[in-house]
Amino acid sequence: MKVKKAESGAILAEIAVKGMQEKKAKSVVKIDLRKLNLSIADYFIICHAESDKQIDAIADSVEDEIRNATGEKPFSREGFKLSEWIILDYGDVVVHIFNREKRGYYHLEDLWSDGIIKSYEDVN
Repeated sequence: MKVKKAESGAILAEIAVKGMQEKKAKSVVKIDLRKLNLSIADYFIICHAESDKQIDAIADSVEDEIRNATGEKPFSREGFKLSEWIILDYGDVVVHIFNREKRGYYHLEDLWSDGIIKSYEDVN
């Protein structure tokens, strides 16, 4: 069964959320940008972590979950040197993993508040 492009982005976004939750990411948010007619991405998935090590672990978990489920690898991976804000770009889905300070500073949820925002419960 072939998956439609719109469905594949939604599926990839949910897999990214699962990868974040596996490593206890904080304040996970999915922003659906499809109705904004942007070329940036269809979805932003955003979270933060309490340490550099946790940021790296979340990024690894997201990549593992997506690769295991779909075989896809990110087109681009940025921010691993400092681990303050890691971006995994899958084309239709862009994953943002922040430390608490950087997330508060950039507050992407406000910048993209015209999108449909879904918040997820923190996993303990």
